[in-house]
Amino acid sequence: MTDHEVKKHAGPPEPEVSAVEVEELLKKVDKESTYRKLEGIPRKLVFWLAVAFSCFHLYTGIFGMLAAQLQRSIHLAFAFVLVFLLYPARKTSSNKVGIIDYITAVVAGAVGMYITFNYERLMTAAGNYSQADLIVGSLGVLFTLEAARRVVGLPIVVIASSFLIYAYVGDYLPGFLSHRGYSIERIVTHMYFTTEGILGIPLGVSATFIFLFLLFGAFLEKTGIGKFFVDIANALAGWASGGPAKVAVLTSGLHGMITGSSVANCVTCGTFTIPMMKKLGYRPEFAGAVEAAASTGGQIMPPVMGAAAFLMAEFTGIPYIEIAKAAFIPACLYFLGIWIEVHFEAKRLGLKGIDRSELPRVWTVMRERGHLIIPLFGIVYFLMSGYTPARAALAAIALSIIVGMLKSETRINFTDFLNALEAGARSALGVAIACATAGIIVGTVTLTGVGLKLANGLVALAGGSLLLTMVFTMIASLILGMGAPTTANYVITSTIAAPALVALGVPLLAAHMFVFYFGIVADITPPVALAAYAGSGIARSNPFRTGVIATKLAIAAFIIPYVFVYSPQLLLIKSTIAGVALNFLTASIGMIGVGAAMIGYFMANMNVIERIWFLIGGLMLIDPGSTTDIIGFVMLASGLFLQWRKSKANKREFSASA
Repeated sequence: MTDHEVKKHAGPPEPEVSAVEVEELLKKVDKESTYRKLEGIPRKLVFWLAVAFSCFHLYTGIFGMLAAQLQRSIHLAFAFVLVFLLYPARKTSSNKVGIIDYITAVVAGAVGMYITFNYERLMTAAGNYSQADLIVGSLGVLFTLEAARRVVGLPIVVIASSFLIYAYVGDYLPGFLSHRGYSIERIVTHMYFTTEGILGIPLGVSATFIFLFLLFGAFLEKTGIGKFFVDIANALAGWASGGPAKVAVLTSGLHGMITGSSVANCVTCGTFTIPMMKKLGYRPEFAGAVEAAASTGGQIMPPVMGAAAFLMAEFTGIPYIEIAKAAFIPACLYFLGIWIEVHFEAKRLGLKGIDRSELPRVWTVMRERGHLIIPLFGIVYFLMSGYTPARAALAAIALSIIVGMLKSETRINFTDFLNALEAGARSALGVAIACATAGIIVGTVTLTGVGLKLANGLVALAGGSLLLTMVFTMIASLILGMGAPTTANYVITSTIAAPALVALGVPLLAAHMFVFYFGIVADITPPVALAAYAGSGIARSNPFRTGVIATKLAIAAFIIPYVFVYSPQLLLIKSTIAGVALNFLTASIGMIGVGAAMIGYFMANMNVIERIWFLIGGLMLIDPGSTTDIIGFVMLASGLFLQWRKSKANKREFSASA
């Protein structure tokens, strides 16, 4: 395609999305962004409560965590108060906090602190709870569900409520799901006064590891690392074919490491990457899809992955650093797949990169802001040196402040410090409430044993077939991901589906990574595809088509989990350095074949048979094994030869017509 045709294809330039439009878009696709814009005394109240929330976690992180139920109940109390002050009960244009919300916030905070003030008595109650305890426990469950409705969304409330109902009506259920039903008193006390329910492992992880990592991300943002990511990505890839799309992949992958939110990352980075891609000549749907797919991958990219990765460490007993190391190669293949597809799309359309004179230089960017990446290397070092995740996050926070002081433009002053504390606390609200609500699901599983029943039912439904069990698990994860955040999705699938995979001989880490991956890619899988919807809103494109293209771009996320279940070497399980290097090399070449098949272009346009040929050859190379590697190499080599001949023929035809 000539430059003239590219410009014609691109159409007239559209105005960039305004800040107001971005804000409205976030409110539509991201429930956590529907908070009130407070002013005056309410604004100051929320600000200092959020700062106190962060200070509490810094204090306990430095001087030692409190007893589990104390740490978690105080964490929940802060989250309750801030959610009910910040998030309205219904959609409204009013930014004022009503008297009912003030009362709700105070009562909810008191309910959260009830365990703190009655800790010794409750720990020795031995099931002998008072009427006041039952009332507070009931309110704790109701406040958790209401807070989840406000900050996370209604679907997770429906799921958690269904589990509560299941615990109550077990006697009336048919078949293998039936069990002895429990009284409301038994359910309430189990859910609120033990570490098996709301104050269980998910909230425990939120109250220790996750909060501090989110605070680390907030401090990194204050140093200006976001601008560094943008500039270094432009310097490295802006000049290449389809440069802006490659910049989007790099920027979103780097930025996603410290945010852990697909939608927020997509909107933050997409406001400048998507207009750049459209201006170059990419279709609006493709531009939105690139940003959505790349932003979603941030949750699987070490060293700072999504919140569910910390839950995985607790559920499996595998150290977080081992999970991060295992996730590295699959994450690289995921982003490599997107990179390859945007490259082939650029070649197919004849899109050039940005002139080097308009781009920053690598060494200039590194000289000015390169010191900002030291904390990211630091947190990897701390984790590998045996620090607990909480200690590693604390050390990284301190390192980010110290590193920022090296230059005046990246220095964090006292105001920035307080703002980072507030931002960290705000970003933790959705995770904290989602984890508390997920605790209801875990509590029902431990109370009724439904997890094992559903796992056995899943295996029976699949007839003992590992492949069918994986397919059913994938479908369940994708469906749950449409209505529940990644944390809750992972909690449900890890207690129901992952045990089914383990029962069929799949290594524990591979089983949990399988459900983790599909819970994440639900953000770009139609029909809901929240991240793709966000990208399409900025690109002004069709949301469903954007989601379909995003799914194609993220094809690696749908392939690789199946591969590492059958061949755990990709997760560094029972592997050698030489074996890992060879597997990564062959899988990377395989992703080239898969990427070409998805776009329908390598050196020339492909017909259906060629696309299938390249797809099969690529899959053979991705699957570790000498036999599959040889078959894959032969298929891709023969396909490349045919593409070369077709390309030469096209050039001769073009020369003859010219």
